[in-house]
Amino acid sequence: MSPAHPALRLYAGPKARQHIEQHGLRPQDVGVMPAAAGGPKGLILGALDRFIFGQWLPQSQQAVDLVGASIGAWRMATACLGGSVAAFERLERDYIAQHYALRPGEKRPSAQQVSEQFGQSLQQFYGGRVDEVLNHPRFHLHLVTSRGRHVLAQEGALRTPLGYLGAFAANAVNRKALGGWLERVVFSSAHAPGGPAVALPFATADFRTRQVPLRSDNFMDALQASCSIPFALRAVHGIAGAPPGAYWDGGITDYHLHLRYQPPAQSPLVLYPHFQQAVVPGWLDKVWKHRHPASPALDQMLLLAPDPAWVKTLPNGKLPDRNDFTHYGQDLAARMRVWQAATAASQQLADEFAQWLERPDLSRIEAL
Repeated sequence: MSPAHPALRLYAGPKARQHIEQHGLRPQDVGVMPAAAGGPKGLILGALDRFIFGQWLPQSQQAVDLVGASIGAWRMATACLGGSVAAFERLERDYIAQHYALRPGEKRPSAQQVSEQFGQSLQQFYGGRVDEVLNHPRFHLHLVTSRGRHVLAQEGALRTPLGYLGAFAANAVNRKALGGWLERVVFSSAHAPGGPAVALPFATADFRTRQVPLRSDNFMDALQASCSIPFALRAVHGIAGAPPGAYWDGGITDYHLHLRYQPPAQSPLVLYPHFQQAVVPGWLDKVWKHRHPASPALDQMLLLAPDPAWVKTLPNGKLPDRNDFTHYGQDLAARMRVWQAATAASQQLADEFAQWLERPDLSRIEAL
């Protein structure tokens, strides 16, 4: 590890900091773990995921709510598989190796092609193992999706761009106004097979929200919907047990899951491995910087993120991102080399977190 470039920074809300000052950070203190949308940026968290779910959390026994959108939904569903360390390693390999060959005359793959290939990938990844995810003895999974309303209730060549233009304009005025165009639909695993969904671990007064039980007959569709970026993939329709309509990426309504979390009193912390300090509410809020700072909703959160100076030491001086698909085009080998180098370097994040847990230094914790 290069001392010139420490990788990990720790940010805490005031209640989280107070708890850590009094009790330290123990695995039994964690009641909720969010996982953000952000596409390839999420790859940088693979080593942290393997350490937290493979070594640290197993030292405790409490139930933990896992909340994910987009790649975060894929990560948190993977955490619910038996042998999660190997599953996380496979997720990393599969995500890095994904490739969409261009058909004659195409400059980019069609949304239909990407959706079909991605659906096949999910079937290969989770096929025969969905019950492991749904019936995990400790983890309650919540997959966040965005359901279109009114113009966006159905996908269409004209409806979709017009609808998202309207959604962007409404959101620019007020985030709640976005609820007129899209609503948050959360698919949650049950207390027992076939039973009702577990309660959401966050308040829903901020935004129009529905909850749907996550079941074996809708798991694949719900997970694909949570990852279905508008225009890059097709919306998912006809999800079993859910209201009709078009379902897209959960990151549209909840990009970084800036939610008013309600962890249980006995496990009062929200542990958030994230790829940056800012917890941006929705994907359409990326341009509205005044919506990026922390709020009282995150008071119980401890956020782990890479140091921006360390990120500059990675290939191309940045985290992997969706622009790399365009930059490297059909040169799969070149993109894979860059992403593999970044994920290999990310082991430093996990190593530094493990070292901090052994000898906690409260001076390292910055205000979120």
